[in-house]
Amino acid sequence: MTLPKPTDDIAVLVARVLLGVVLMAHGLQKLVTDGIGGTTASFQAMGIPLPTVSALYATVAEIGGGLLLLVGLATAVAAILVALDMAGALVFVHISNGVFVQSGGWELVGLIGVVALLIAAVGAGRFSIDGVLAARKRPERSDVAA
Repeated sequence: MTLPKPTDDIAVLVARVLLGVVLMAHGLQKLVTDGIGGTTASFQAMGIPLPTVSALYATVAEIGGGLLLLVGLATAVAAILVALDMAGALVFVHISNGVFVQSGGWELVGLIGVVALLIAAVGAGRFSIDGVLAARKRPERSDVAA
């Protein structure tokens, strides 16, 4: 059993917007607060491979992916890129710290990654740019009986 329309579209909208805001906040923190140099140094200290490339990827995936999810454009691609970003954070940083975020655990990156995968699977919903573009591509229904 699933939620009826348009309730499911509202649920996806809320999930996309909240996920987009959280991602953009983290990405802007990497870009503006810490800077790419600071983020790279942090990544290097944590043992993340290719720290400069990884810092750039994480920053772009979080800001760009967050913005795309927020408006619902190229949603599946953005969500997969975000899920890959979170998978890297999980494997290279958080998994060995247990579950809880206050201990450096994986709960936040796990939830962000899973929500991103879920959005990739179900789509952006009607209340998105992807939804508007898809509606424009659909052929007009004829009310005339054949």
